[in-house]
Amino acid sequence: MSAPDYFEVFYAINPWMKTETPVNQELAMSQWQKLKVALKTRAGAKISLVKPVQGLPDLVFTANAAFVHGDRAILAHFKNEERRPEEAYFRSRLEDLGYSLIEPPVPFEGAGDALVYDGRLVLAGYRQRTEVSAHQLISLTFDLPVLSLELHTEHFYHVDTCLCPLDGGHLLYYPGAFDEYGLKVIEANVPEEKRLTVTAQEARNFACNAVQVGRFVFLNQPSARLTEALRRRGFEVVGLDLSEFLKAGGSAKCLTLRLS
Repeated sequence: MSAPDYFEVFYAINPWMKTETPVNQELAMSQWQKLKVALKTRAGAKISLVKPVQGLPDLVFTANAAFVHGDRAILAHFKNEERRPEEAYFRSRLEDLGYSLIEPPVPFEGAGDALVYDGRLVLAGYRQRTEVSAHQLISLTFDLPVLSLELHTEHFYHVDTCLCPLDGGHLLYYPGAFDEYGLKVIEANVPEEKRLTVTAQEARNFACNAVQVGRFVFLNQPSARLTEALRRRGFEVVGLDLSEFLKAGGSAKCLTLRLS
């Protein structure tokens, strides 16, 4: 994680970002701290920090830093020039942590666009931020099959904004973010009883941008319907107010990068 010391919206690279909408930085820090504390105290997560850097407001969204699996990581190569200066800081921190690093030759935005499902394959997004050719690098590096899912709406620009693998082979996802072929891929690889869809309103509230650690699922202000659906599947829901980060198109998952 990286604290939001310099978090603000002073450029717009997705439809959620409005430069005329100010960020309440004190509230953003409070919301981020509550997520960090909840991860540690509720789920026993160990948090490694990346030092904030002035002028890099999106450094707080560490999910995009890399795709980490085992002792190796494929670093991000951001599509938007505004975020490219982040790459050096993420590279340095992951080197400090002892990871073997691979640099992609094409745009690739880390765990924002690549998520391991059920320990056996990777669900990977492309079109908006990541080039589909990056998926072959994932497969070759980690010897995992990759299912490529085209993201056809600008609001759901990373796969982690519209899809969240959960333990036990469960999958939380928003069907409206995918084309017909992508939905068929999901349905062919995830059993029906394991699929949990969210509504358009829940998706716009970043319900799929969730973090799961053990039986706990951390997400922004979940609906009563979704909370109950997750509980029926054996998860304990931890609802948090992360509204300041939604102004930049991110939430709980965007604010974290899973290292193990």
